[in-house]
Amino acid sequence: MRPLAALTARHVARRRAQYAAGEKPVYRAPVPVIVIGNIFVGGTGKTPVVIATVQALRARGWTPGVISRGYGVKVGAEPRVGAGELDPAAFGDEPALIAHTAQVPIAVHPRRALAVEALLKAYPRTNVIVSDDGLQHLALARDIEIVVQDGRGVGNGRLLPAGPLREPASRLDHVHYVITNRARAERPSTERASRGAHHVDMWLQPDMARHLATGVERPLTDFAGAQQTRRIAAAAGIGNPERFFSTLRAVGINPDPCLALPDHYDYRQSPFDSVPGEVIFITAKDGIKCRRAPDTRLWEVPVQARFSDPNLFDRIDVALRGRATSR
Repeated sequence: MRPLAALTARHVARRRAQYAAGEKPVYRAPVPVIVIGNIFVGGTGKTPVVIATVQALRARGWTPGVISRGYGVKVGAEPRVGAGELDPAAFGDEPALIAHTAQVPIAVHPRRALAVEALLKAYPRTNVIVSDDGLQHLALARDIEIVVQDGRGVGNGRLLPAGPLREPASRLDHVHYVITNRARAERPSTERASRGAHHVDMWLQPDMARHLATGVERPLTDFAGAQQTRRIAAAAGIGNPERFFSTLRAVGINPDPCLALPDHYDYRQSPFDSVPGEVIFITAKDGIKCRRAPDTRLWEVPVQARFSDPNLFDRIDVALRGRATSR
């Protein structure tokens, strides 16, 4: 696969050079833009970082809005804009989760410039844009770039299809922050230290489980103590399902079976009919699509991102204010 990876590298380099030379147009929003993405194919924990960023910016006086491609959704010519409780089938599961959890307006469209314009028109008080993914969408200018990776680092360091990377590992030298999502005790198998970026560790911390049918919340520790009398299963339709299962094990819950579903699984057909157990834990990303599911065994497990650098968002706040005044 190395010759094909060389073609990928050539395409990536040519495309970046075209934007840098002005051969392709770049849209610059009238407000600062933060792009949160990755270079590794698959889930690395980007959505919790987007939610944490929105919440931290709001706490520091900003009025954020989010844009997203709307993966798996046929948006059409016009962007879709909304806030609060959004239909995952119309906006995508991750945008719906972000809007629900962070209570933030969101616009989805493959062309990020159109999404920004639609968002600012519908919510004119928005003064900072957080782009959910879009690191490789060079048609949108950005003020801050954040890469989220996990313990796999850059894998074998090769581009698709010989490796897991969308861009060369050297791309990490040119972003502002690299956030590594890992369990506290985990050490990455392959991690490349970038020269220019500020490195931060992140871990996802669960606390409560929420019953989808009733909204009742209970501490996860309650379920850890009940495994002697109740059979507990788990399911996850995310980029890395094993991370969710490991999160449950870390708090003393050993689900059996563990059902790994495809990322962005749409739940048009219930996968739970053949799953034994009195309790089935699912991720918040799955929960946003299962709220009308008739299976009363479903409990979603929201997680919150925690960071090794307590000043991370203060740094971002200062940088944003400098960019906002220079516009």
